[in-house]
Amino acid sequence: MIIRRAKKKDMDELSVLFDKYRIFYKQRSNVDNARSFLKKRMKRKESVIFVAEEREELIGFTQLFPIFSSVSMKRTWLLNDLYINERSRGIGAATKLLDAVKEFGAETNSKWLLLQTAADNFTAQKVYEKNGWVKETDILYRKDI
Repeated sequence: MIIRRAKKKDMDELSVLFDKYRIFYKQRSNVDNARSFLKKRMKRKESVIFVAEEREELIGFTQLFPIFSSVSMKRTWLLNDLYINERSRGIGAATKLLDAVKEFGAETNSKWLLLQTAADNFTAQKVYEKNGWVKETDILYRKDI
């Protein structure tokens, strides 16, 4: 299995995976919009995407967005998306992607890595905790717009 940064040539396969990820979160399928969204993020350098590749096929991805800590005056990364194709789960792709994210965070001298997942996504939570991520219990706020 190869873990690497996504390239333009990955866009078709990556868009399908991204669409499946969005369907998991109860969004309507729209591969064209998924492709457009990812292309814009890559072109504008607004996100960093790592892919897991097995036998020349993309089987998963993770997408990071930069944010900053004013107090420490350092960059941090928000792991916003992580998805492994259903038929490829259980072979360690998520762990390898999380390892790449950790390494990338260190390489970019980041303060920390953050992620958010659905409160009822217990499978993902187990994967994160198994890989050393710590669940925060602080109260946070959100305002929908």
